[in-house]
Amino acid sequence: MTDPVCVISGVGPGTGSALARRFARGGYRVAMLARNAERLNGLERELADSKAYLCDVSDATQVEATLDKIERQLGVPTALVHNAVGGAFGSFLEIDPAVLNRNFQINTMGLLYLARRVAPAMISAGHGNIIVTGNTSALRGRPSFAGFAPTKAAQRILTEAMARELGPKGVHVAYIVIDAVIDVPWTRERFKDKPDEFFIKPAAIADEAWHLTRQDRSAWSFNVELRPYAENW
Repeated sequence: MTDPVCVISGVGPGTGSALARRFARGGYRVAMLARNAERLNGLERELADSKAYLCDVSDATQVEATLDKIERQLGVPTALVHNAVGGAFGSFLEIDPAVLNRNFQINTMGLLYLARRVAPAMISAGHGNIIVTGNTSALRGRPSFAGFAPTKAAQRILTEAMARELGPKGVHVAYIVIDAVIDVPWTRERFKDKPDEFFIKPAAIADEAWHLTRQDRSAWSFNVELRPYAENW
């Protein structure tokens, strides 16, 4: 098994699927992680050299078992894209504290579990990539995002700590801030009055993640912001 291996968490109908397709097209064996078997199995049939794995990344035991299986079946991962996300809307007075904790387990602890599992082999090899998909909630706390923004801010800071530690060891770590509404069926329905330029295409996000793994090590990016050309920021 000579092809590189990429682990992608949170493989859903939007960004996750686009990431899987982009890395498969780039020659990777793709390990696709999610909690929806039907969605994963359909993508597995579509993409050669990809494999679906049911995994809740907030569960450290499941992460360990899944990575053991990936290494046996596909090989040792040389890239990780943490795209799994837990979100909720509501002010701090309204949200269920358990929801905030659950989102933290997916967004931040899930990253920790995955990165701790794949990073040692990357360090030994002297190369590798860890990419995290985030959004502007990692940079600002709006009232209605109290159940989500704190977890993304923690995720970004964890990613930065990892980047500072792993960079000198040859492992590139980057955080993608997505300042846009992702173009998927449910967002099109919710924002049906918005023009096409309001949305960001999942394939475009995937292209940027791919680009980050191709950067020369003399010019690595860490914090990358993506937004549609018409976005008011």
